[in-house]
Amino acid sequence: MPWTLSLYFFRRYIMTIIWFVLGIVSLIFLIDFNETASRMADMPGYTVKLGLAMTALRLPLILQQTVPFIVLFACMTALISLNRKYELVVTRAAGISVWQFMLPFVGASFLTGLVAIFGLSPLAAWGQKTALSYENVLQGRPVNGRAETSPWLRQIYESDDAIIGADRVLEDGTLLSGVVVIHFSSDGNIILRQDASSAKLEDGYWLLKTVKESRPGEVVVNKAEVKMPTNLKPEFVRERLTAPETVAFYDLSNKIEIARSFGLSTKALETQFHSLLSLPLLLVAMTLISATVTLRFSRFAQPTSVILGGILSGFVLYVVTVLVKAFGSSGVVPPFIATWIPVFVAMALGSTILLHQEDG
Repeated sequence: MPWTLSLYFFRRYIMTIIWFVLGIVSLIFLIDFNETASRMADMPGYTVKLGLAMTALRLPLILQQTVPFIVLFACMTALISLNRKYELVVTRAAGISVWQFMLPFVGASFLTGLVAIFGLSPLAAWGQKTALSYENVLQGRPVNGRAETSPWLRQIYESDDAIIGADRVLEDGTLLSGVVVIHFSSDGNIILRQDASSAKLEDGYWLLKTVKESRPGEVVVNKAEVKMPTNLKPEFVRERLTAPETVAFYDLSNKIEIARSFGLSTKALETQFHSLLSLPLLLVAMTLISATVTLRFSRFAQPTSVILGGILSGFVLYVVTVLVKAFGSSGVVPPFIATWIPVFVAMALGSTILLHQEDG
C-alpha cells in the first residue's frame, strides 16, 4: 500500500483516539471532582483548587482502565467514517486488501499500548500516591499514607502467634491506623484482642497507641501505649502491603524480586506485570474485533445490531481479561497464562472472522 495512504489512515485513527481520550478525560474529571467535593467539602483546609488538583492527579489511573474501550470505540468510529465517505471502497477498488489497509490501524493501536505502558503507567502510580498524600493531609494523617484497606498480617514471635489488621496503611506499611491485633494460644484459641488507634513498626517491636485489651471472661483494660515484640522488618511489611496497581511498570520487576527474597507471594505483582506487557496486543485484538463489524460497506449506516455486536464482543473480552487476571492474582491460574491466553485467543478469533469475511 502506498506510504501516503498508510500515513493518512494512521493519522485519521490517531486523531480519533485523541478526541475520544479528551472526551473520556472530561467525563471522568467531572464525575471524580463531584465525588471528591461531596466527600471532602466539610473537611478543614479543603478548597476547590485542591479538589481540582486531586482529581487531575487521579485521572491517569482511571484513564488507564479505559484504554481498551477507547481503542475499540475509536477504531469503530474511524472505520465507519472511512466507509461512509467511500474511502475504503476506493481503497479496495485499487486492489488493496483488508490486511494491507488495516496495518496502520494495528500499528497505531500497538503504539497506543506502548504509550500506556511507559507513559501512562508511571504517571498513574505517581499521581495516585500524590493525591493520597493530599487526602491524608486533609484528614490529619501522615503525608505518605495509603488509603487502601490492608490485608491481615500474621507474625509468630517466640510463643506469641498474632494476626494484625488495620483500616489504613501509612508510611509504606510501617504505620497502621485503626489496628486490631488478635493473639492465639498454641491450640488455636483466642487469648487476647488488642484494639489500637495506631501501630508504628519500630526496631524489634510494634508501638501500639490508645490500646483496649480484651481477654475472654475479663474486663476490658485501657492502656496508653503497648510495645508488642515482633521479628517483622520494615522492608518485609512494605512489600507485603504493596498494591500492584500503584507500582509503575519499570518498578514491577524489582518489586517482584524483593518480594521473592522475603518469601512472599508474587502472583499479584507478576499478573500486573504481564497484564501491562500484554496491553499492546490486547489493543490490537480490540482493533481486529472492531474491524469485523465495521468493514462491510453500507450506503447509509451500519446496522445497529452489528455495531452493538462489536461493542458487546469488546466488552466480553475485557470482562474475561479482568476475570482471568483475578484468577492469576490469587494463584488459581499461572500469571503468564492468565494474561496472555485471552489476548491470543481474541486475536485469533478476530483474524479468523476477517479471513472468513474477506477471503471466504
